[in-house]
Amino acid sequence: MEHPENSAEYAGLVVNKGVEQPSSINPYLKRGRFVRRSLTAGDYVEGILKGDPSILGQAVTLVESTLPEHIAVAQEVIEKCLPYSGNSVRVGISGVPGAGKSTSIDSFGLHVLEKGGKLAVLAIDPSSERTKGSILGDKTRMEKLSVHPKAFIRPSPSAGSLGGVARKTRETIILCEAAGFDKIFVETVGVGQSETAVHSMVDFFLLIQLAGTGDELQGIKRGIMEMADGIIINKADGSNIEKAKLAAAHFRNALHLFPTPDSGWTPKVFTYSGFYGLGIKEIWDMIDEYFVFVKKNGYFDFRRNEQAKYWMYESINEHLRDSFYNNPTIETMLAAKEQAVLNGSQTSFVAAKHLLDTYFQLLK
Repeated sequence: MEHPENSAEYAGLVVNKGVEQPSSINPYLKRGRFVRRSLTAGDYVEGILKGDPSILGQAVTLVESTLPEHIAVAQEVIEKCLPYSGNSVRVGISGVPGAGKSTSIDSFGLHVLEKGGKLAVLAIDPSSERTKGSILGDKTRMEKLSVHPKAFIRPSPSAGSLGGVARKTRETIILCEAAGFDKIFVETVGVGQSETAVHSMVDFFLLIQLAGTGDELQGIKRGIMEMADGIIINKADGSNIEKAKLAAAHFRNALHLFPTPDSGWTPKVFTYSGFYGLGIKEIWDMIDEYFVFVKKNGYFDFRRNEQAKYWMYESINEHLRDSFYNNPTIETMLAAKEQAVLNGSQTSFVAAKHLLDTYFQLLK
């Protein structure tokens, strides 16, 4: 390569030698200097009871982990936190995608924190069936609440769990209550009709709907309507106010066709605007009225006991499933049985029965 600057006709030009490009990594950095200290179960419990949000976040991550060494520690943490739980108001919030759940929680959260206390928001984000990944972006819509000193927002992936909530949401609620959070919101993934699991872990189930999603017949068809303790029509602002009022009338008509809930409470329908913060007070007055009503007639304690029983059976199912799939013999047989089903040499029912029979024989 020619360098014209070295030619005699440019003798008066002085070209200094360039410097070598420095490394992008600090050469004085000591490897392993920032290794995080592994916490014991006692450290987690101590931090949670002090209300340390950093320790609480790490404990939730530990509970959500599927590693065998983490499961044992997580179980110990949950058991030690259990006596300090149960002192909160749990509200489940669901609705169709785009109904404005996260924006509404931002407004609802600021409203309830004005009265004091602490709020934990457990936002469940759907996981991709293809990549198994999750965006966990609900917190970005809670701009004001996310910077509030008395609020704790934890996005979690659904990780294939049905029912609109993550596999460990129930345990996360216990940790948050032990950390002193007296109000807990559980935001579901927003799939519409299959979110029954969240109903089994909250005290009040709030359903957010939009105008123009169908008449009262459409409302009757949705199974989630039967579980709602309150229905609110979002985006009742601007030119959409009349449509929202009409939708509210349709849902009120639909609710008349449902049998009276076990609580004796008649669900109410309101319109509001989460973006502009209109109608928030009326909604929370309704929720406060509900808690006074169910505590007076004893349904509140009855419901909590029924939920505990439900989750006992869910825990049994989960442990049985994990025990089956983590069995070494079953793990070696699964690949062969899968191939047999794919080849058509064995039906799926026969293959499943053979695997289960083998598993039960191993337990004897």
